[in-house]
Formats: sequence, structure tokens, C-alpha cells
Amino acid sequence: MTTTTTPRCPSRHDRPDVPLAIWPVAQTTAQWQRADRYLPACTAHPGKMLPELARRIVTEYSNPGDLVLDPLAGIGTTLAEAALLGRRAVGVELEDRWVALATQNLDHMLDGGHRHLAEVRQGDARRLPELLGDLAGQVDLIVTSPPYACDAGVIDKRAWLAGRRLCPDDTLNYSTDRANLGHARGPAYETAMAEIYAACHAVLRPGGHLVVVTKNTRRKGRTLDLAGLTVALATAAGFTYRQHVIALHAAIRDGDLAARPSYWQMTQIRHARQRGEPAHLVAHEDVTAYAKNQETADAR
Repeated sequence: MTTTTTPRCPSRHDRPDVPLAIWPVAQTTAQWQRADRYLPACTAHPGKMLPELARRIVTEYSNPGDLVLDPLAGIGTTLAEAALLGRRAVGVELEDRWVALATQNLDHMLDGGHRHLAEVRQGDARRLPELLGDLAGQVDLIVTSPPYACDAGVIDKRAWLAGRRLCPDDTLNYSTDRANLGHARGPAYETAMAEIYAACHAVLRPGGHLVVVTKNTRRKGRTLDLAGLTVALATAAGFTYRQHVIALHAAIRDGDLAARPSYWQMTQIRHARQRGEPAHLVAHEDVTAYAKNQETADAR
């Protein structure tokens, strides 16, 4: 029997030097970025990428006519924004509910000149070569934001004030199916993501890029360095780490950061500090970018 060892998260001392950038992608709120563009039903998804962030990634790392893939497509944000920028876009999504909503979003947002550029395919992201078929090996850019290995749900404040759960069970972790990646934690999460990044490496063309959006989280007083874990898993899959971007979720106003914390965020931080935990408001996401080099592709 063979065993595999999950690569450790690289410390700041042994990570390669990469360019660091800061992107102000939340000068307007997420709600305003989606208003009158995305379907109202999108509020049911607990982990949506900022449209402006998707646009910025696609613009920076691809050219018009390129093929963009999101292997964890959700409501189709990456696909819609990529198509509007003149890229071809394919999304892979496991859950029936989100496949249907992503398709409806594309129908709603894209006119006749763009709708043919984007599509959603249902399936497991660990099987990308099979799902993409003839497109495997032709992908120019992969953009995705995986689950953050923590509970994610749609907040129901009224229910919470009435003594019920803050997030109804049917909104937690993207799916009611416990086998869904959104429910994975610890080694199970690391193993699944390692398989997904290996599949991404297999379908990306040599010289293409993988860009992953993550956010470090806290649970039971401990921080999960998800950005560091992502670097470790992606490089173990054969990618070269190229850039780290701080995607601001706070607006910049007169040279200062103007955060927009929710009531829930502030409550959580206050409770953590009361327990003696050095918690702070997180007002950014980590965007890590990687390349598939020709020599790495040949070696594999």
C-alpha cells in the first residue's frame, strides 16, 4: 500500500520571492457590483467571488480570445466576466443547483454576441481532463476560488435573533451532501485540493496560468494559513509560484482604508477578543498566481 504526504505550508522564510501587488477591487460593495447584472437568486450562494476581482484577474492574466476555465464555477461569476471581456469560458460545477443558476446567469447577463463564449459543465473538478475532452491542454487561464475549509452559509439574522441558527442548515457549505468539498476539513480538504490542482495542471497549456483566490480563516482560536497551503499544494502539483496579490475588500477613501464589516464579523471579533484571541478584521483576500512551465509539462 502506498501513502501520500501532504506538503507542508511554506513559511515566510522558505517561500520564493514573488512580486506583491495590491488591487482595490471593492471601491463599490459586492451588492452594487452585482446589482441589475446578476440574478437575485445568487444571494443563496454562500461564497461568491467579487465581479471586479474576476474581471481584474482575467484582464491581467489572459488576452481576448483565450480560453478561461473555472473548475469550481459556483454561480458563474468568472465565466460571465470573462465572456464580457471577449474570452471563451468554461465552468465546471458539481452541484445541480449551482449549475442551473450559473447557466441562468449567463443567459441573463450575456447578449447574443457573448453568450456563445461561455458554458457550464457538470462534474467533479478532480476529473477535468475527462470533462473538458478536446479542450484539455488548451486552457490559457484557470481562475477559481475554492471553499475555505471553514463553515460558510447564508446569514439569517432574524432566525438568529429568535434563538435559531445564524445560517440555516440547507445553506451551509454549498451543499447538503456531506461528501461535497465544502464540508471537507483538515487532511480531507488538503487531499481533495491536491487532486484538483493536479487536474488543473493536466488541462492547462504550457505557459498558461492558474490563479487562486483564498482567505485565511480562524477556527477555535487558530488561524488556517490557506494562502500558504495553496502555494504548497499548487507547487507540489507542478506549478511555479509567480505572484501574490492582496485583493482589498475595503474601499480606499482619501488615502485611507474604509472597511465595511458586517454585524456578524464585528460580533465574532468582539467575542474572540473577549476570549483573549488576537483577532482582527480581515479586509482582503489572497490571490496567488502560478504558471505551468514547458519543462515541467515535459517532465510530467
